[in-house]
Amino acid sequence: MALEEVWPYTGEMFVIADFEKDCRYKNISVDLPEIQEDWQEKVKGVFEEATLSYPDKNIWMHQGGKTGIHTEHLGYILAEMQFLQRAYPGCEW
Repeated sequence: MALEEVWPYTGEMFVIADFEKDCRYKNISVDLPEIQEDWQEKVKGVFEEATLSYPDKNIWMHQGGKTGIHTEHLGYILAEMQFLQRAYPGCEW
């Protein structure tokens, strides 16, 4: 199921990267761990309405994307995006 494929990427939304610490210190961003519980409750409600099971809280979560650690899949996505920009210079998306 698509949810099972995507869910492990949601955990990193609430991990604070160094650049986010600086933004939080300057009071220009939210406290990510503080909003995590509200986000989870909202998502649980949506899942319940859609008759989906909320994933186990002990599921393994991806980490490193915010610090530049990516899988080889990102290279293909970047190549596609660069092709579009080169094929249609000056285009606005």
